[in-house]
Amino acid sequence: MEDVHSIFINTINRSSRCNGKGGTEKNNGDDERSSRYPFVKALSMSGGDGDNSYSTNSLLQKRVIRKVKPVLVKNTKGMMKNLNFPTYIKVADLGCATGQNTFLTMSEIVNTITVLCQQCNQKPPEIDCCLNDLPNNDFNTTNKFIAFFNKIVKSKGLCFVSGVSGSFYSRLFPSKSLHFVHSSYSLHWLSKVPKGLEKDTSCVYIAASSPPSTYKAYLTQFQRDFTTFLKMRSEEMVWNGRMVLTFIGRETIDDPLHRDCCHFWTLLSTSLRDLVSEVGSFNMPFYDPIKEEAIEMIRKEGSFEINDLEIHGFDLGQSNNYDEDYKLHSQKSKAGEKEAKCIRAVSESLLVAHFGVDVMDTLFNKFAYHVSQHTSCTNKTTVSLVVSLIRK
Repeated sequence: MEDVHSIFINTINRSSRCNGKGGTEKNNGDDERSSRYPFVKALSMSGGDGDNSYSTNSLLQKRVIRKVKPVLVKNTKGMMKNLNFPTYIKVADLGCATGQNTFLTMSEIVNTITVLCQQCNQKPPEIDCCLNDLPNNDFNTTNKFIAFFNKIVKSKGLCFVSGVSGSFYSRLFPSKSLHFVHSSYSLHWLSKVPKGLEKDTSCVYIAASSPPSTYKAYLTQFQRDFTTFLKMRSEEMVWNGRMVLTFIGRETIDDPLHRDCCHFWTLLSTSLRDLVSEVGSFNMPFYDPIKEEAIEMIRKEGSFEINDLEIHGFDLGQSNNYDEDYKLHSQKSKAGEKEAKCIRAVSESLLVAHFGVDVMDTLFNKFAYHVSQHTSCTNKTTVSLVVSLIRK
């Protein structure tokens, strides 16, 4: 096999365009919110490969990637055939985080292209694999898994890997340069904390006790951000290019304020109230849409056609139905510990920026305890939304 992987991590600073507008226009309301919620700028998955790192505690995300594999393969094949087997392919994984999961996705795309070319007697293309995340992301730990990527990829052509730093709510790539875009468990993160949450001081996110204005504020910010994301990608993608997007959502129910008693942000709010008297100054820049909300924004923006839409069950590890990865990591774990580590890995950077590092161990010990009190909870409405899109 040829030396097919020329690897270079190239970090590009595009902070001047990360205002969610794709430009440098300033807004006084946004500036005020930035000063009120400075911790948002710290958003990143926990780096390194230690016990509390994202790399160690992203088994749920790995399961999601495996679940979405049929959609990923189908759309990769469709992209290649519709574009008449181009000699060069540019793929982007947006919100790649840190660790090996991004290479599982990239290898699946590369291997699908390679096998399809062999089956159709076509020359495999050169493939440019771009890994994107925010500037604070630990690209160095991701870089350590390049050897793992080399082992599992089947490409007989040239495959190049690069890191691209910046917000996917801004332009990241030249016009009409992307053929395939993937994003898994990233688009539920908003560009900023919504405006107008001052009246909701008891929880870090939407809860049954929240006023209706809280839901409206989060929905409005999601609509703005998701529309911006679609607009930016429409400018970067070639015609008939494909996107496969997976993010945390919720089942369609009548009450938009409803969140399960065992919802992870609800339990985090409870854990924080055990430690601090005022939670209201901290709100998660997060939104879990129902499928109708996502579909509406895709249709309104107008640049993409919906090709697939799937909903899958969501489980942070409370049930006993684990795959082998979960069994290995749960044999010596106490009830609630796995979920506490998972949530800590994705939220600790925000929490440390606001509350300080000293309370983290105590906070997540309390979180694990509260999770253990809800292990019998079966009425869960949190789901994974999977949508594949074709650039029109």
